[in-house]
Amino acid sequence: PGTLRRGLRSTSYRRAVVSGVDFDASSNTKKNNRMSQPILKAVAEDKDKDKFSSLVRIKRKMMKGQGTFDGEEAAVLYQNYKEKALDIESDEDTDPKQKSDDKIIVKYKPLRSSWSQLSMVKKNGLSSAVSQEERKRQEAIFEVISSEHSYLLSLEILIRMFKHSKPLSSTMTKTESHHLFSNISDVYEASKQFFKELEERHQKAILIDDISDIVEKHAKSTFDPYVKYCTNEVYQQRTLQKLISTNASFKEVLSSIESNEDCRNLPMISFLILPMQRVTRLPLLMDTICQKTPKDSPKYEACKRALKEVSKLVRLCNEGARTMERTEMMYTINSQLEFKIKPFPLVSSSRWLVKRGELTAYVEDTGIFSKRTSKQQVYFFLFNDVLIVTKKKSEDSYNVTDYVLRDQLSVEQCDNEEPNSSPGKNSPAMLYLRQSSASHLFMLTMHSNHAGEKVEMLLGAETLSERARWIAALGQNGDRQRVDRTTLTQVEIIRSYTAKQPEELSLQVADVVLVYQKVNDGWYEGERLRDGERGWFPKECAKEITCQATIDKNMERMGRLLGLETIV
Repeated sequence: PGTLRRGLRSTSYRRAVVSGVDFDASSNTKKNNRMSQPILKAVAEDKDKDKFSSLVRIKRKMMKGQGTFDGEEAAVLYQNYKEKALDIESDEDTDPKQKSDDKIIVKYKPLRSSWSQLSMVKKNGLSSAVSQEERKRQEAIFEVISSEHSYLLSLEILIRMFKHSKPLSSTMTKTESHHLFSNISDVYEASKQFFKELEERHQKAILIDDISDIVEKHAKSTFDPYVKYCTNEVYQQRTLQKLISTNASFKEVLSSIESNEDCRNLPMISFLILPMQRVTRLPLLMDTICQKTPKDSPKYEACKRALKEVSKLVRLCNEGARTMERTEMMYTINSQLEFKIKPFPLVSSSRWLVKRGELTAYVEDTGIFSKRTSKQQVYFFLFNDVLIVTKKKSEDSYNVTDYVLRDQLSVEQCDNEEPNSSPGKNSPAMLYLRQSSASHLFMLTMHSNHAGEKVEMLLGAETLSERARWIAALGQNGDRQRVDRTTLTQVEIIRSYTAKQPEELSLQVADVVLVYQKVNDGWYEGERLRDGERGWFPKECAKEITCQATIDKNMERMGRLLGLETIV
């Protein structure tokens, strides 16, 4: 009891997203298996009541009769909605009943809505009347609509339960509230307009001709609020962290709201990050429609135009968030550095932090009769164009001792187990290191530092992955551009991860990553398929993709998505 076999989940779970599905299960089965879902309430009545009116009232005005998505009392929130377009192992041609196995589902994942299981589709026999490719295209189109509905419901709860909460507002300043929620109301309005047109198109004909024109139109103009919201991400995260750690009243009220049944025990942060998640998934959803559309059809060209616009939107959102974060970081670091040598202006719109951290430097001290090796702690600030070497005075104060342009650097790994392959293998420093079993070493050469001198530094990192990160960051990465991506391991992200360091990669569930480097202590370096971003992430968040057909499809998708990025 309480366990479900894969592929044999009760069809009543589809009530979680769509009310227009025809169910064959008995009423007792429905009653026993259906998830309990709270009824969504209308947004709090206030001066914005017209702006945030109930979704039910909106749909009653825009159409006659019952709509596909009127069953909101059983709706799944977007946090729990997994788009089939992102399920890379899915096989659309296989009957779910034939895919059952003995694997047990430990964590429940709500099923998606399905076009072919809508009552109107089944009653009219449309699923069997159209070709298999057209059915796949209809499923992909319908998924854009159903996932937008789920997303819109989550935004409604964020605004009603959190943003419009008077008890929560009373625990923080107006500035903190603005940083926390930004222009989420505008994002909500944009989503509402988008969904309204999508559903109107769906209500005109159950066999949907196309939605590319709607997607293209809204990506060009209506979705502008997304860029502003994503740009505010750095302030949002910092404000929330500060409020939770220093404001006991805020934390208490927030916990109370999160435990409310309307929030489904989901934390507020899971609602706040939804706009960024949604906007990054739209290109993948549209790309799926492109895949299912015949290339000689005018609809294919329309779909490509829509895909181009949503890809451009994602790029603008990413750039906005990245620019804000980088600018703030540069000013912070600049205030913490004290130059003991000739200074230079650090803050520049074209400069950003790549990696920072403390390393152990092994230095040879020459005495009157002998040489000995000592250890010193150095703190590096590596930017995209320059490396600054410092000594740490305190948590927010550093003395600059050297700096060098990045193109004047070379780096090489030192393995104690293979002394003949290490640079300076006969030097007293290396002999000392072998005797003391020092590990995780690498040699950094500055061919021309700030004084025009050549300097070699033997450095040690605390872990294997930390050494690998420094070598990857300090190197010019010329070889990476020549790597054949088709030879790289692909992994699917099974647990979301938020980057904690500049060189790390934030990932969402179902993201696909190409792995460039694996380190034995549990870290991978990879490239995110959907936008080409590179960085490090924990091995435990991913599982390897082994199906060759899936691997090939992923490479085709990456080619399309990254190809669009170069022409937007």
